[in-house]
Amino acid sequence: MSAAKTERLMNLLIMLLVQRRLVAKRRIREILYPDASDEAFERMFERDKEELRSLGVPVELGQLDAYFDDEPGYRIRPDEFALPPVDLTPDEASVVGLATRVWEHQRLARATTEAVRKLTAAGAEIDLDALDIAQPRLGADEPSFDDFLDAVLERSVVEFDYARSGRGEPTRRRLQPWGVTRYAGRWYVVGHDLDRDAERVFRLSRVQGRARKVGKPGAYEIPAGVDVSAVAHRLAPAVSTEPVVVLARSGAAHPLRRAAETVETGVEGPDDRTGWDRLTLTRASTGVVDEVLGYGDSAVVEAPATLREQVVARLEALLARAGT
Repeated sequence: MSAAKTERLMNLLIMLLVQRRLVAKRRIREILYPDASDEAFERMFERDKEELRSLGVPVELGQLDAYFDDEPGYRIRPDEFALPPVDLTPDEASVVGLATRVWEHQRLARATTEAVRKLTAAGAEIDLDALDIAQPRLGADEPSFDDFLDAVLERSVVEFDYARSGRGEPTRRRLQPWGVTRYAGRWYVVGHDLDRDAERVFRLSRVQGRARKVGKPGAYEIPAGVDVSAVAHRLAPAVSTEPVVVLARSGAAHPLRRAAETVETGVEGPDDRTGWDRLTLTRASTGVVDEVLGYGDSAVVEAPATLREQVVARLEALLARAGT
């Protein structure tokens, strides 16, 4: 996806997310598509809305005046954007739209900053508190993330080598990707497996090397109404929900604090430079390793031991790669 298109999608996402009321279509055009003709604006705006929706962003359409059938307005409700459907179990509550999960991804960070700057300069009434929902961090060990995201937006077939748990050599897979989503702390690509002729999910951490686009863009259509998050819930392996205990510095790791079942303040921590709190989380533990590593020395896994060992192993691997 081009830098211009990335920025335009982020501009639209932010504008609809951070404003407190429906945004008139006219206002969207004035701020985000000022140089487009009528025809070009309609085409780009419709395409951008559908691409956001295909990535799991709930773009809502409504009327600005309840008593008059005037021009339409759009918005993204932060509560619907941040939370999964209400019928999900607590173990699945970490699953949200793609955009919230990639907010701090290196490729989109610049576009996010520029979008806020442009919207502010254009006089848009924004509420930056709405951006608090977009704090999860993307682990740095998913080299194929961009490949699959590009393929989804271009509708390109991808080919990749995939290693399944307990199997020997990786196998070559061909996929028409429908979307990338996060389930229970892990990234998955969802799509139609051309070799199995069925819908499948693939965990990105098991993709060996990079995913390669084959053929021409526009090679397929994503099925109407497909919900990639629901497919991931249905097809991805079950995850452990053993309680996780994390020590966090006072005033740090706010997303973990919001997800915690209990918070015990003023506990003994690994050092005495700051105060420490003990957070107990009862959701799926698979994504905690990435989250804890993202907070540096401000968060430490205390239990279970297996999860703590995973954090230590990841740190040791990083040190080894750095040659220290």
